[in-house]
Amino acid sequence: MLPFVLATLALIWFAYNSGLEFAGFHRDETQQELTSLRAKVARLTEENVGLGKKVAQFEQQIQMEKGQAGETARQMKNLSDENMRLQEDLNFFQNLTAENGKEGELAIHRLSLERDKIPGEYRVRMLLVQSGQRAKEFVGSYQLVATVLQNGRRTTQLFPSSDAGNEQFQLNFKYYMRLEQSFSLPQNMQLLNVQVRLFEHGVAEPKARQSVNLG
Repeated sequence: MLPFVLATLALIWFAYNSGLEFAGFHRDETQQELTSLRAKVARLTEENVGLGKKVAQFEQQIQMEKGQAGETARQMKNLSDENMRLQEDLNFFQNLTAENGKEGELAIHRLSLERDKIPGEYRVRMLLVQSGQRAKEFVGSYQLVATVLQNGRRTTQLFPSSDAGNEQFQLNFKYYMRLEQSFSLPQNMQLLNVQVRLFEHGVAEPKARQSVNLG
């Protein structure tokens, strides 16, 4: 029986392979095709990893270039604003020299009052000008008088509030001086306006004064 069984199995195997080949299936070719496909998959996977790294590098480079472009645009805007300010200053001083003012006359120009970034804080900007070609050096100080509403009542706040904080309010210039001063008020006070007073050293009466409303 054993030779008969072996012969039967061999016949079945031969018939199976013959059927596959007759249907167009070649085992050796299929194995080679599978091996080739596995190699292609491995190569494509490696290329995909490499492309992913390149994409990440490009994205990082684009972000850096965007940051640099934003910084360049900001610098250009600052330069443009500075150029406009210098042009305004040039026109202002040209007009100022054409005016006939008294020798040593003190004046406040470009006075502005605005809210600062922090609630309750304000900023005053001004340009102090002393006219005359032979003007003496001005030595003195300035004072800010803020008019506020508190609990429905109008009152004033002085800056500096005492002689201890008077150092940053000192003045010493000859022809012009640009000033920028910040001050703060309690939250329950509503600022209405600020008056700037300029005092010459040793003189109690202000030499010049000017008020500005909160813009």
